[in-house]
Amino acid sequence: MSHMGNVTIGEYIASRLVEIGVRDYFTVPGDYNLILLDELLKNKDLQMINCCNELNAGYAADGYARANGVSALVTTFSVGGLSAFNAIVGAYAEDLPIVFVSGGPNTNSEVENQRLHHTTGSVSYGYQEEIFTKATAYAAIIKHLEDAPSQIDEAIRICLLKHKPVYLEVPCNLAGLPISPPHEREFLHGLTSDEMSLNQAIDDAVRLLSEAPRPVLVAGVDLKSSGATEAFASLVEASDYAYASMPQGKGLVSENHPNYIGNYWGPVSSPGTAEIVESANMYLFAGPRFTDYTTCGFTTLINHDKSIYAGPDFVRLPDCTYNHVMLKDFLEGLSKKIKPNNASLVAYNRVKQEFAPEPPVKKDEIITTRRLFGQVQEMLDENTTVLVETGDSWFNGIKLKLPEGAKFEIQMQYGSIGWSVGATLGYALAAKDKRRLLTFVGDGSFQLTAQEVSTIIRYELDPIIFLLNNGGYTIEVEIHDGPYNNIKNWDYAGLVDVFNAGEGNGWSTRVTTEGELQKAIKTALAHKGGPSLIEVMLDRDDCSKELLEWGSRVASNNSRPPKVL
Repeated sequence: MSHMGNVTIGEYIASRLVEIGVRDYFTVPGDYNLILLDELLKNKDLQMINCCNELNAGYAADGYARANGVSALVTTFSVGGLSAFNAIVGAYAEDLPIVFVSGGPNTNSEVENQRLHHTTGSVSYGYQEEIFTKATAYAAIIKHLEDAPSQIDEAIRICLLKHKPVYLEVPCNLAGLPISPPHEREFLHGLTSDEMSLNQAIDDAVRLLSEAPRPVLVAGVDLKSSGATEAFASLVEASDYAYASMPQGKGLVSENHPNYIGNYWGPVSSPGTAEIVESANMYLFAGPRFTDYTTCGFTTLINHDKSIYAGPDFVRLPDCTYNHVMLKDFLEGLSKKIKPNNASLVAYNRVKQEFAPEPPVKKDEIITTRRLFGQVQEMLDENTTVLVETGDSWFNGIKLKLPEGAKFEIQMQYGSIGWSVGATLGYALAAKDKRRLLTFVGDGSFQLTAQEVSTIIRYELDPIIFLLNNGGYTIEVEIHDGPYNNIKNWDYAGLVDVFNAGEGNGWSTRVTTEGELQKAIKTALAHKGGPSLIEVMLDRDDCSKELLEWGSRVASNNSRPPKVL
């Protein structure tokens, strides 16, 4: 990195983004960010990705961060930034590092009492930063040139350290002005454990687990942001315990290891899994998220007197909590002291069900959700990522058995419908020529963000999108039905030709039978240089039994009467 001569604020940001591994950034232009975009475009190692709107650009940054480890988003002030807010909140909830840079008003406008367009009409322009303090780990407006390098570096440092979005606002009259150049530095200094707390937590956990006749391990989503997936795998090897994954943790640990017993999701778990987990004498949950969604409306039968809850930076035992204990350090230390015990695995092998393979394709049979995912299972290999939208796609996707190396993406903490289309753009871009992305989205969700398929076509990305057309918001139907869950049908397959506009290479088709689906999958797998969209026509009431069970339990939790204080 050069130390010679000044650079502009925009050039400084671009240089730092390249340094941390960002190759593409997502944007929609607006007059407050145009100079900033000019400066970013000077860096030939960065590609600008123009999106249809800022919400979708934010979802794309979410998907890119999942595949790449960090991403960047650039918007204009207020009308752009606030449009992106929902996506940034989702990324915050899901622990995704996004460097979000917004253009801002001229630094003189407020002191000169100028009322500006794209604002609330009041001469007070700090409101966007104030709003984003609620959804980022760091938020700042660059007001003085001499402060810019430290503010930019601090934002990036916190973004990578905390695995959260950060917000930087660059006034439009500062973006092209010179500041000191970036110097070489290391951003990835992780948090360290308090040694005394760590050692005590390990010793107490070893004691509790060793005293338990049938202990079990459960993998949660925070293993990823904590960098602890390999440490969890080492603990499995050292302990010989049976282990399960929570729904958000699917794909983080191998589903092909002999000790893997399936997905733990309370009453909608994989067959036999809940019985083994909930009957264990002691269970260690590593990086879990206990929400109404992941616990089926808080109906799981977890006894906290038998639980070790290892969070990102703490360990909670039945009678003691140890703070400043990093998850990776704790699991690594535990694997060095734990004694093997396969009793829970033996118990699982007694009750597990062996499933017969799906019968051969019946070419003229009307397609069902079950038969759709039966064919999808055959598509998966080590280079596949499955991305599932909020809805029945969750439940069917989670039931897929992932080959070694395959990955799985879900937005369950935030659950913003429409997320998957933008996230598909970002993920496919970050994983281009490395992984094949399969996206599953319902028709209702697709209608919120459909136009970003045109951006996928524009940048010649080749995900396969399965659009499940069942005439409405099926997940909402099963929680609480009403006329608001019905939507206007679209010619979804026909949209691809609209987005191609005679120059793109998107491919689409509509299928109603098993044979048509089989043929469509074969064509989609061979298609390159553009997306494939397979519109799958399904009965409105065709959903998994797990969704029915889950929906009723979540609805019951939602409808609890108010307590009298």
